[in-house]
Amino acid sequence: MWDESAGIIGIGYEGASVEDLTSQLIGWGVTVLVDVRLNAISRKPGFSKKRLSELMVANNISYLHLPQLGNPRDNRAGYAETSTPEGEQARARFSQLLGTPDAVAAVNMLASLARTTHVAVLCFEKSELACHRHEVLAEVRRALDD
Repeated sequence: MWDESAGIIGIGYEGASVEDLTSQLIGWGVTVLVDVRLNAISRKPGFSKKRLSELMVANNISYLHLPQLGNPRDNRAGYAETSTPEGEQARARFSQLLGTPDAVAAVNMLASLARTTHVAVLCFEKSELACHRHEVLAEVRRALDD
């Protein structure tokens, strides 16, 4: 659990069950789970939007889906290749998307939430460095510093 009264972290559900994820979130004191998948669907049981939202609410965690912070399907492959030209290109393209008005508004909303409560930003990839949530969290942290 965090020592601070508020803040933001990232979490990926790759290799985890929905019960594992829920347990981690509860243990960390998370009060809001923000799903940054473009489409909140999953082949893994319990990780699609409706079921995940119901489970979070049942555990006193708010669920918020922000598709405006999702990574387009055609930009995902490069993220796994963190130190390649493809990876750099994928990150640059996603960073441009984070500059759109809808994405900026969503980042500012996340920063506002993180000032008052414990927020976890969710996507699939276990490694944050191989996921677009790394850039989302960096933008939120910049907004928090402003």
